[in-house]
Amino acid sequence: MNPTSTDAVAVIGAGLLGLCTALQLRRHGQDVVLIDVNAPGSGASSGNAGFLATESIDPLSTWTTLKAAPRLLLHPHGPLKVPPGNRLAALPWLARFLQAAQGERVAAHRDALAALNSRAVQSWIDCLTFIGRQDLLVQSGYLLAWEKAQGMSAARSECAHLERWGLEVELVEASAIDMLEPAMAGRFHHGLHFRQAWRMRDPSWLCTALFEAFIRHGGTWLQQRVERLELGTAAPRLYLNGRWEPYAKVVLCAGAQSASLLAPLGIHIPLMAERGYHLQCTRKGVINRPICPVERRIFLSPLDSGLRVVGISELGGTRLPPQPARLNTLRHHGQALLPQLEEELRDATPWMGMRPTLPDSLPVIDVVADRLGLAFGNQHLGLTQAAITAELIVSRLLATPSAVDCRPFRVARFSGARHGY
Repeated sequence: MNPTSTDAVAVIGAGLLGLCTALQLRRHGQDVVLIDVNAPGSGASSGNAGFLATESIDPLSTWTTLKAAPRLLLHPHGPLKVPPGNRLAALPWLARFLQAAQGERVAAHRDALAALNSRAVQSWIDCLTFIGRQDLLVQSGYLLAWEKAQGMSAARSECAHLERWGLEVELVEASAIDMLEPAMAGRFHHGLHFRQAWRMRDPSWLCTALFEAFIRHGGTWLQQRVERLELGTAAPRLYLNGRWEPYAKVVLCAGAQSASLLAPLGIHIPLMAERGYHLQCTRKGVINRPICPVERRIFLSPLDSGLRVVGISELGGTRLPPQPARLNTLRHHGQALLPQLEEELRDATPWMGMRPTLPDSLPVIDVVADRLGLAFGNQHLGLTQAAITAELIVSRLLATPSAVDCRPFRVARFSGARHGY
């Protein structure tokens, strides 16, 4: 296939969502060119916790979050930070984040997230079955755990809330947690156990498997930077390697970089690069399932490649370098919870990546002018929602029925986002 053919669909971005979208388009018989300046899966897609967080149906912007924000920001080892170098740039985004916390908006955003998450696991099963790699998905269970007795009321409230949404969850006491996680015996007072939760064996292994399947199924790969995007009068064009290349259709799955490509089209998206960090040890089998210690707001992930300590919501944008203090915070919490790994955590491999986060916690899944697909902004749920989001954007682009109502994910929900189209 000629990679610049006007019969081809170009997918910009080779993260998990771009990989799933490219594969989904191939399943529908489309000629597909996948384009990214970086290696497939090398961004936030490979550095996440590897957990399908289908229970995360509440948007990030709620009054509960806003009330807790000052304390979280001021704590030296808190999970929320805004670096000085990005504080001014973050103000417009924070203003929209405040607006999204209004009661009726929160309910609508929760409905939309729940609709996506309810189909997330089956979409991943379908995707991995198609490429013959069902082995990458493991039903591991998940533990949301409190260290202090004062959190019991919150745990009961959260349990009742999730049960109302049809999620299977069990309130467990310390003795049950100690049996589930012997390496952390005595650390937790109570918790919520999600027996049916799933994780990936390793996010980077998943990215590799998806990319190899895409190539095996006839896809084309271009490792180039997309410098500019134009819709054109007849067909979209991409400026690559010093020249314009036309395509039949384009799907933008560029994560935190998506907004900069859309701005010249008059489509202005309040997209924040919400940076996350991790430390990874080579030790395997320390814990049996993903664990979130609630008071610390980090995530312990038992990948098949080793234990990963994940966390931090840093409104840092796309330009600042990684902040060493964030890695120190992860090390502080990890060593407190697993003192037997103190030395290994001190020498753990560090990483920083950028989650594409919109103020209302919903992704954009939309089509502009019938030929430009937009799929980005899945925030902390990028891994969870990648397969279902890919199904939906391909359905929208090819004008076939969608499994989920995509109206909440329209780009027009941001004032002026469709100026000129």
